[in-house]
This record gives sequence, structure tokens and C-alpha cells, in this order.
Amino acid sequence: MLSVEGLAARYGGAQALQGVSLSVSAGEVVTLLGRNGMGKTTTLRAIMGLLPAAGGRLTAGCILLDGRPIEALAPHRIARLGLGLVPEGRQVFPTLSVTENLTATAASRGGAAPRWTLPGIFALFPRLAERRGQLARHLSGGEQQMLAIGRALMTNPRLLILDEATEGLAPLIRAEIWAVLGQLRAEGQAILIVDKTLSAMLRLADRHVILERGRSVWTGGSGDFLADPALRAGRLAV
Repeated sequence: MLSVEGLAARYGGAQALQGVSLSVSAGEVVTLLGRNGMGKTTTLRAIMGLLPAAGGRLTAGCILLDGRPIEALAPHRIARLGLGLVPEGRQVFPTLSVTENLTATAASRGGAAPRWTLPGIFALFPRLAERRGQLARHLSGGEQQMLAIGRALMTNPRLLILDEATEGLAPLIRAEIWAVLGQLRAEGQAILIVDKTLSAMLRLADRHVILERGRSVWTGGSGDFLADPALRAGRLAV
């Protein structure tokens, strides 16, 4: 479904990416791993067409969705093709209510009845149902993250992309979000995810891509990762 090949990008004079390749098939969960500053967020921004807004630009490589290049498209056009982003830092609309945040992004795909509607999101996250009339700025950090995930799901994405899915959240909230992501995976939702909770991602994902200094340096399954004790120490340890 999604294929990224030889991606290179710059922020001003700094080379941020210099050879990122990855793929996500329908129904597959793929993680991006790597130390801080290795290009994970930049890769997600490039996929979503958001690099220019962050002061960056692509210099090489291609991003294909169903074999069609999308790297030159505007972010809203990429979203309409079925990519839904949960950005780092949540970025909910603070002066809109929970319900307004969710309905602001609602969309269906291909004329079919949408999989995700308000009742479905409220069933997935009962806390949001309880707070449906509250402004987003009055929610806790964990509730805002639930809202950000629900907002992305309301676009009925073919691929759900999460940047730092559980960063800074309390353990119970993290566990709830990982359980939701496991449910989505079981239902066939394709997911591309960045997070620091390695144990949870090893349980959740089909494949992992490790980035180092803006390059893809390793790709494999959880079994391959666990079978190579030196890999974590060499590529991920701080």
C-alpha cells in the first residue's frame, strides 16, 4: 500500500534524511525505531506532506501510495487519499468540544458507509463519551491523546500514522491506548507508529524499521529483533 524509497530531506543546511526506505501493506503494523534525532518524525512529516510547514524539503526519493507518487501533493490531498495522522504533541483543537474535534475531520472513503462514526469512537474510548461536551483544552493529556487518535480514525484512514503514541502519559492510560491499537490491528487497520515503548511495539507490530542518522539500517520482525541481543544495544541504546 505505502512504499517509501530512498527518501532524503533537509532542514536548511542540515541533512535530516539521507536514505529512508520502508513499506506498509494493507492490514500490517510497522514501527519506526531509533534514538532521538534519527529522523523518525521527519519521515512521518515527509509522508504526510508536512515538511515545508516545518521548514524542511525533500531532496530525493519517492513516496508511493498504491504505486502512485504522492510526495508532491499537499497535505490535505494526501489525507484524502486515506492517510490519517496522530501528530506528536496531540495538537487537538483546544477551543472545540470533544464532539466538535471528532466531527471536524469526519470523512468516508470510496462512497462506502464509514467504519468510524461518533458512536464507534465513543465505544472505543468511553472517557471521550463522558466528556463529549467539554472543550479539548480542559481534558487531561491522556484524554487529549485519545481524542487525537479518535480524530484521526474519524477520517476513516486506510493507514493510521502515530508519532509518539504514548509519550508522557500515565501507565494506565498507556496501557489503554496500547489495548486500543491492538484492537485496531485485529480489525485489519494498517498502522505506522513511532513510540519509545519498545516492549509494547514488539508485541503489536509485524515489522520494525530502525533509523540511524537519517537512514534505514535494519528491517525485520519481532522474532528477528529478539533473536539479536546486540541489535538493541548497537542501534537503540542511548
